[in-house]
Amino acid sequence: MNPLDRVPLGGTGVTVTRLGMGLAPIGGLFAPVGDRAATDTVEAAWQAGIRFFDTAPHYGAGLSERRAGQALRHRPRTEFTLATKVGRRLVPGPPDPAGMWAEPTGDEPVFDFSAAGVRAAYEDSLSRLGVDRADVLHIHDPDHHFEPALTGALPALVELREAGLTGAVSAGMNQSAMLTDFARTGYFDCFLLAGRYSLLDQSALTDLLPECATRGISVIVGGVYNSGILANPAPGATYDYAPATPAVLARAQQIEQVCARHEVPLRAAALQFPLGHPAVATVLVGMRSPAEVADAIAMASVQIPGALWHDLKTAGLLDKEVPVP
Repeated sequence: MNPLDRVPLGGTGVTVTRLGMGLAPIGGLFAPVGDRAATDTVEAAWQAGIRFFDTAPHYGAGLSERRAGQALRHRPRTEFTLATKVGRRLVPGPPDPAGMWAEPTGDEPVFDFSAAGVRAAYEDSLSRLGVDRADVLHIHDPDHHFEPALTGALPALVELREAGLTGAVSAGMNQSAMLTDFARTGYFDCFLLAGRYSLLDQSALTDLLPECATRGISVIVGGVYNSGILANPAPGATYDYAPATPAVLARAQQIEQVCARHEVPLRAAALQFPLGHPAVATVLVGMRSPAEVADAIAMASVQIPGALWHDLKTAGLLDKEVPVP
């Protein structure tokens, strides 16, 4: 695939490159990054031709948005697509108790899916980013907040879209079932689905992806490496942010062995696999250094023979009916 090709999101005028940059890592995800390294990483992505950038207030309690804005705000606004998220507001608070974010900002995110909360959160995000609009707004992680997301956040986003203050209405989650319920409302242009459409987990094939294909809703796939195991399935690898079970590790290693027979890096197969589904517009890969940018571009550009996908299906490592690139 050409990772720099631009495709539309749903029926909107918003376009994204087939490879997008996930900006959680530059918010200090699990390890410090620093302002200079964050700027250099976004700059490397820009120079490589990536034009889709996805951030959130939650990422580093505002740090990702501030760093993304610092790196992007001097670029021509019409030349890149920027996504951020609503559903959390930042308030003064202690460092992240879960230990995900390694660079404290003095703020903490709190859930707020009310219409007023969403509008205020969006204004705060624009201030941190230093831009006048985000092209895509995701309702972020409403797993335990379906009703307020549906009755508060969603109408607010639709109003913002109708007013021309954003281009696409979305929701971003690590599950497909609730996104499918959202799809059936008829108000969404796209979705960000993390971890549920990968070489190890195709659960979204049973609900979300066919629903989106029918309705013309685009899917942005994140978590293509399932938090690490599909980048390097070595003992101690993580799957969905927890130590992988022996069974999952063995399956990832079997997939890697098939890839090796075709001289294709596992990372390349993992990154490109979701793009085989017609509802999937782009994949997001988190990057925290210029080296990781270069690797993502390289993996997205590998020519993968059809025989590799055939062999994965023959070995029972992919269902025979799964669409492939």
